[in-house]
Amino acid sequence: MSTLILLFLGTILSFWMSAISGGGASLILIPILNVLLPPSVVPFSLTVGTFASSASRIAVFKKHIRWQMFWRFVPSSIPAVFIGAYLIKYFNPVYLQVVIALFLISNLPQVFKQKEEYKKPTKVYPPLLLPLMGFMAGFISGLMGAVGLLFNRLYLKYGLTKEEIIATRAANEISLHLIKLITYVYLGLYSTTAFYLGISIAAASIVSSLTIVYVLPRISELLFRKIGFGAMVLSGFLLLANTTVNRAEQEIETTNTDNDRAQKNITAQKGIESILQHKHHCTNQKATYFGH
Repeated sequence: MSTLILLFLGTILSFWMSAISGGGASLILIPILNVLLPPSVVPFSLTVGTFASSASRIAVFKKHIRWQMFWRFVPSSIPAVFIGAYLIKYFNPVYLQVVIALFLISNLPQVFKQKEEYKKPTKVYPPLLLPLMGFMAGFISGLMGAVGLLFNRLYLKYGLTKEEIIATRAANEISLHLIKLITYVYLGLYSTTAFYLGISIAAASIVSSLTIVYVLPRISELLFRKIGFGAMVLSGFLLLANTTVNRAEQEIETTNTDNDRAQKNITAQKGIESILQHKHHCTNQKATYFGH
């Protein structure tokens, strides 16, 4: 019970930060859930919470949704979710987490940009960029359970306001979360503990969405962008550190398994040699007996 309470309070803070920065609560929660759950069911637990978060944010910020981005982003992301979720059984997400962590850390220079630099004209992106980003978001989300701040830079560079980023991201991701939940259950990638932790995250995310409306108007666009990029960098370092620890633990576990297997082989070999020696001894005794 104490673990659920701590996770609940930590999730509220994470989703407040997520709303202010445009995303990222899930990447902040991954290191926490990795301690509480097996890696294979962490995506399910995250998705239960993030689905509730997206639904509550749509309810609060629905008038700010940029539907043009929605219709370019979502169609390509849906099939990618199935691919990512299916590959969980065959692909170690640790390697992908390292790549994502390094990408997030690479946004460090954006944190130190001045107000004038943010006022430069919004860059015109090619029409195919949003469908491509939708596919990548779906694939990574299906594999890891969340993309969070990974595509925050895209929203910020597209010239959206802070309310539009929160609303459009929620609209883009809610269908992905629903598909992921169905897929994880179908593939058996869930557990009772993961469900309860997900419910705790969901309840905290709803509380966060209902209360952040009183905080967001007090934050300037410049501060919003700096917090957004800063959260990306921080999440990158946290994810990299957690991934490094998990990889080291996997190496130790593999080494111990190999050592145990080698020890069993040695023991078995000694047993075979002992049996052969015993048979050889018995044969010699019989030969000696009949020789007399």
